[in-house]
Amino acid sequence: MSDSGAKFNFKITVVGDGRVGKTSLIKNFTQGGFQEDYIKTIGAQFSVFLKEINEDNIKLLFWDIAGQDDFNFLRPSFFKNSRAAIIVYSLEDNDLGEESFNHISNWHEDIIQFCGEIPVVLFANKVDLINENDLDKSKIQKIVKKRKFLGYYVTSAKTGQGVIESFNAIINELYEKYKALSSDMELFDS
Repeated sequence: MSDSGAKFNFKITVVGDGRVGKTSLIKNFTQGGFQEDYIKTIGAQFSVFLKEINEDNIKLLFWDIAGQDDFNFLRPSFFKNSRAAIIVYSLEDNDLGEESFNHISNWHEDIIQFCGEIPVVLFANKVDLINENDLDKSKIQKIVKKRKFLGYYVTSAKTGQGVIESFNAIINELYEKYKALSSDMELFDS
């Protein structure tokens, strides 16, 4: 499939604290792999992924925004024209896990400030590092409900658990929304 024939183009911004696995999740979804070594994202990087739904070609642009505070000044331009956002936090039972969960609201405020009200999904990543039976899902559900996120997914960039399902959920949401809008526009133009 060629991206020149894409009927829909969606920019999806992926945010969260540094070292929560944003880049690894995107690579797992777009390339099907996992890299053991941590490589810090400088500013932002993007990945292009082509997908077909119901014979409609879709071009997805995933913007992976660095989580470190050093890059705050760049964020407004990186958020521009986002159609949806993914907030990633770590499930690790350590300071990173606790802080990244506590910063979900901050990331959501950035999204609202720079993008307005766009669909947001929460990824609870690194499930491979905990006992999933001990996971307090009510805590996650509470923030999802309070913030009016589309939902949350438990993921592991390393094992691939939940990765395909979680990315496809936001992609399908965008497709359905913009497919309906384009149909409405076609009716309006007739």
